[in-house]
Amino acid sequence: MKLIISLALIYFIFTKIQLEDVLTTLKASNPFYLIIALLLVVFSKIMASFRLNLYFHQLEIPLTQKSNLKLYLLGMFYNLFLPGGIGGDAYKGYVINKKYEVKTKRVISVLVLDRLSGMLLLFLYACILAILMNNDFLNSFKWIFVSSIPLSIITFWFLNKRFFDYVLPVFWKSIGYSSLVQISQLVAIVFILKALAIKAATVAYLLVFLVSSIVSVLPLTIGGIGSRELTFLYGAEWLSLDTDASVSISFVFFLITALISLIGIYYHFKKPKLEVN
Repeated sequence: MKLIISLALIYFIFTKIQLEDVLTTLKASNPFYLIIALLLVVFSKIMASFRLNLYFHQLEIPLTQKSNLKLYLLGMFYNLFLPGGIGGDAYKGYVINKKYEVKTKRVISVLVLDRLSGMLLLFLYACILAILMNNDFLNSFKWIFVSSIPLSIITFWFLNKRFFDYVLPVFWKSIGYSSLVQISQLVAIVFILKALAIKAATVAYLLVFLVSSIVSVLPLTIGGIGSRELTFLYGAEWLSLDTDASVSISFVFFLITALISLIGIYYHFKKPKLEVN
């Protein structure tokens, strides 16, 4: 079903744009900038694994960073194929719950909180970029974006305190890691723009990327492919951006993420040993 939906979305996207133009844009890309973008995405994944290990340590699961990173890479590999980019999280929860005497509810909770922490920063950065943009439609809602920044942080903190007080001590550290994860991916997009020789409307492209990252989490397609491109397509039309360039950006980012995720196939055949500090 996911394959059918992904293919259907991709087909729909290419009825709206010229495939030849997209391929021409990709072929003309600068490999030097693409390598920098790749390294930045690798850095973001390492920071994300550190964030998750913060939560594990609060549950008295003292995994070493090396063991946790191996498990994280395996989860990324599974996320390529399992529902909505969360299948790998389910596997990590299964492994942790099987090896350590921790309540299943708490393991699930920290995996969800880890995701929500990342989503929060996506939302915050999207609000900041929407404030910075000079768009007639967005200008009418700038007061909402400004007020949403502190309100969302306070709300997330209150939810942590009310329902997940056992991980509250690492709340601000997790937010710090999340900020590094998302800002490094935003900078990666900047280098993808440079690689594709796209010089205009950088802020607008970054905003569309953040929105597409949120949409790609929905359990509809393989690794978010199709849904992310569809968001870029309509985002480009809405913000008067080049649609061919927008879809090219999305495809390049997906390919980089997929390449990194494929490293995890090694740990599929040789399951990582979970060492503790």
